[in-house]
Amino acid sequence: MVDPLRRSGCRVRESPSCRAKEASVSVKKNFYSDNVSGAAPEILEALVAANAGDTAPYGADSITEGLQARFAELFETEVDVYPVGTGTAANGLCASIVAAPYGAIYMSEAAHLHGSECGGPEFWSGGNARPIPVPTVDGKIVVAEMARMVDEAAARSATEVPPRAVSITQGTETSTVYSLSEVRGIAEAARARRLWVHMDGARLANAVARLGCTPAEATWKAGVDVLSFGATKNGALTAEAVVFFNRELAQTMRYRRRRGGHLFSKMRFLSVQLEAFIANDLWLRNARHANAMAQRVREGLAKIPGVRFRSPTEINFVLVSLPQPVWDGLVAEGYSFSRRGAPSEGIIRIACAFDTTEEAVDALVAAAHRHAGTRQGADRPAAVVR
Repeated sequence: MVDPLRRSGCRVRESPSCRAKEASVSVKKNFYSDNVSGAAPEILEALVAANAGDTAPYGADSITEGLQARFAELFETEVDVYPVGTGTAANGLCASIVAAPYGAIYMSEAAHLHGSECGGPEFWSGGNARPIPVPTVDGKIVVAEMARMVDEAAARSATEVPPRAVSITQGTETSTVYSLSEVRGIAEAARARRLWVHMDGARLANAVARLGCTPAEATWKAGVDVLSFGATKNGALTAEAVVFFNRELAQTMRYRRRRGGHLFSKMRFLSVQLEAFIANDLWLRNARHANAMAQRVREGLAKIPGVRFRSPTEINFVLVSLPQPVWDGLVAEGYSFSRRGAPSEGIIRIACAFDTTEEAVDALVAAAHRHAGTRQGADRPAAVVR
């Protein structure tokens, strides 16, 4: 199949897994990622307030110190919280700890730790962490396969990197979520094999919103030891956190974060984003909205003949293959999406964010129907490909 972006004459930028139009595209047509949006007004207001006056540097300020109590309240247990600037840093720092002194971390084939962070686990651990991809269904680890792989590696003794941990991406890179019982099942299998459990929660808010559970139920109550807590994709400017439920694991974190360049001198500006993010359920309200917009996209596209959904839509993006005329028409109108899989598969990700409007979604859907030559009310369900 001819690459639709190139055939349309659009300029594109390359990445390992996708192509997108240049950043000059209007935001209302940019469904490339949940990272294309700005920051939530509440976050910006908190940053402006934190900018007044002087305070202690390097995390000794009252805002950063107060995060311990705020996150303890959020998760209903005592925790150790370490703000960092990026999700890659959060994941890498977690990997360096759970794999120590050296070892393998088992994760989904699509996990960011495995394929999207440029060898981050190896870098942050000084080469001591080795990501091991596990077969998945709908982007979720098959626990029986993970257990088999761990057992086989352990049986090979000194000929194999020793298993140390498992990492769960919640929600997944295919827009699905693990149920609480699925998380517990993985954690129980890991615990039986003396493995730590890490959760990549870049979109934890979207998963919690989908599951209708508490943050505690989604994490430590299900067996998670340490969490990469995401905020940037859901309204923060740039702020993530590493949250330790097993506080013994946090013993070396302050040194690792400092050495890795994520002990910011003006840490209050990261911390205040996290404080505002979890205050008054902002993080969940933003996530619920983004999830709802993705459902609106899916429902709108579902009646176009030839549309094939590639996975369930349980969080804030849709994986779909569009008919060629629809794809060509949307790209010509200036819409941006990210590509997934091989170009011949024609799979795109349509991502919604906390600030995606109903009007923007409806305009996208209307344009898709227009290029398909269909009416939006026509009752023609799309195929679901698994």
